Amino acid sequence: MITELNKRSEAILRYIVDSYLETGTPVGSKLIASGLHNTISSATIRNVMSELERSGLLYAPHTSAGRLPTERGLRFYVDGLMQIGDLNESEQLHIESQCHSAGYSPTHIMEQATSMLSGLSSAASIIVAPKTEKPVKQIQFVKLSDTRVLVILVTEDGMVENRVMEHEEHIPESALIEASNYLNAKLNGKTITDTKRHIDSEISNKRVQLDTITADLVQRGIAIGANRPSEGHIIIKGQSNLLNDVKALEDLERARQLMAALEEQEAIAKLLQSTENADGVQIYIGTENQMFDHSGWSMVITPYKNKEKTIVGAVGVIGPTRLNYSRIIPLIDYTSKVMEKILS
Repeated sequence: MITELNKRSEAILRYIVDSYLETGTPVGSKLIASGLHNTISSATIRNVMSELERSGLLYAPHTSAGRLPTERGLRFYVDGLMQIGDLNESEQLHIESQCHSAGYSPTHIMEQATSMLSGLSSAASIIVAPKTEKPVKQIQFVKLSDTRVLVILVTEDGMVENRVMEHEEHIPESALIEASNYLNAKLNGKTITDTKRHIDSEISNKRVQLDTITADLVQRGIAIGANRPSEGHIIIKGQSNLLNDVKALEDLERARQLMAALEEQEAIAKLLQSTENADGVQIYIGTENQMFDHSGWSMVITPYKNKEKTIVGAVGVIGPTRLNYSRIIPLIDYTSKVMEKILS
């Protein structure tokens, strides 16, 4: 991958990409010369365009003598040439008011934020909503045999879940009673995740006196609860915007496939996985986007966190590769920060 260009090549590539993002049409040397105020001759521009094409940053559609950026060219532009503007105070206030205007229900807030992003970006917007975890009322250990234990978990709303746990050693009844009492004293209406973090810290730092078997029962029992399925959900708005750039039958089919993929719940895990180690906004261009296995689309996405600074969801925009990246990046970034404030 090319890491640097000279100033002239940068200026020409930037002009071609900017024009492509605005119009979606190939760009010829005469238009570039005019756009650059005739500071570079058309002949020189054509030579530079040929060099950029050989470098894999541009390509020439068979229907035109002009050039378009490749996915590689777009990536070069996004990483090194694009200028990202800041949102002004009016735009920030608009995002805040739109997110707040739905009231205090987290679901309504996310619905409103998704609609707002779709309207401002002219693309499809997505929010991966956080998983919901119900407070746990009680955990009980019941002996099935010398080495097998039934773990019974009861949530505050009365749901009961059972899991069987195997142990290598003989389990005395006293260890089951002590483990149950210790866990239930710590739970006290809290979620498993919150309780597990506290218990793991207590045991690892030896702030609680439990024998080896009891400590093992406690940690494995709470881990079983923490691994319970807890579905998040994905909110999508503006799918019709994906059809705005459709110019051929194959484009329509790709748009249909993408919209179908967006409706599948397994997309949630893939979307969140893409942000787990993210530092700010992530951009996936074309075939870099393995979330949906379709080329021709781009995704701009950023995670948002809860009050414990744990990633619980993501905010993003999906559209054709000619997304207005410099506009969308600050929109998504600011929206995620507003949501973190509201939902914490």
